[in-house]
Amino acid sequence: WRNLLKSKGYSAINIGGLAVGMAVAMMIGMWIWDEVNYNKFHKNHSRIARVMQNQTYNGQVSSQFSNPAVLSQEIRNKYGADFKHVIQSSWNFQHTLAVGDKKLLQSGAFMESGVTDMLTFNIQKGVRDGLNDPKSIMLNATLAKALFGDADPINKIVRLDDKHEVKVTGVYEDFPRNDFFADLHYVLPWKLYLINEPWVEKMENPWGSNFTQTYAQIADNADMATVSRKIKNVKLDAIPKEERNYNPQMFLHPMSKWHLYGEFDNGVNIGGRIQYVWLFGIIGIFVLLLACINFMNLSTARSEKRAKEVGVRKAIGSARWQLISQFFPPSSER
Repeated sequence: WRNLLKSKGYSAINIGGLAVGMAVAMMIGMWIWDEVNYNKFHKNHSRIARVMQNQTYNGQVSSQFSNPAVLSQEIRNKYGADFKHVIQSSWNFQHTLAVGDKKLLQSGAFMESGVTDMLTFNIQKGVRDGLNDPKSIMLNATLAKALFGDADPINKIVRLDDKHEVKVTGVYEDFPRNDFFADLHYVLPWKLYLINEPWVEKMENPWGSNFTQTYAQIADNADMATVSRKIKNVKLDAIPKEERNYNPQMFLHPMSKWHLYGEFDNGVNIGGRIQYVWLFGIIGIFVLLLACINFMNLSTARSEKRAKEVGVRKAIGSARWQLISQFFPPSSER
């Protein structure tokens, strides 16, 4: 301590530089940990995928998440043994939810009922299969609190966009921030979507419009790549011959790749945010290495002065262990 107080400038630069370097490296490390653990909240994340399609326009392959509304049923009919769940879903849109005079604009989606078994819905109140009722709604805990306060929301009525009255059948724990479904504040039944949008079932060519999303969980004994190859022509075989020039090719994009490997170019996955993970990782290592080098250089620069101190101590009879303790004090002296 005397040595540190005697050389305040040196101590501040040496300790401060190392501390800042370590802090920056730790913060980058925590951010990287958060990124690589995206979507791992779901117990079956390694077997969940998004059904995507490649379509060819003017020689260029375009990869898209949008699918026809009939795709999930077609996959279940033809490849049911390869899947545990196939879920059709609307996009995440904002809707007005009203209870009494209270109105909130929140984001949510219409989904088929099996979604509560496919994704990790931690049900706090109500039932897991609440979406079987076409006039139901499931809320996350934060939204349920905002709408009903401390009252039990189960079986309470919520007005949806001033068009429908839906009954609360379940309350689930909020999804974590580093999850694809973090903004899914409520889930509505897919059957209600069809009631709300009757044109969907009345389309002359239900395969001609891509406006929904499809999620799937493969069977326990299935392989993701193998199943992806199996469903390749599921849409191509169903559409009229005059539309086959777009050559739609379906494939599975695993949940483990949604966040870090979400970019496609000409039908090929080219990565995505993973490049920032690598970039910041390299920066973190470089900053920590620089801080260590700076610490060692400053310590080396001080070695001549400390050498004189060691010489004086040896001259007055200091033992070897006493000299060592000046640089590496034993635990009893710390």
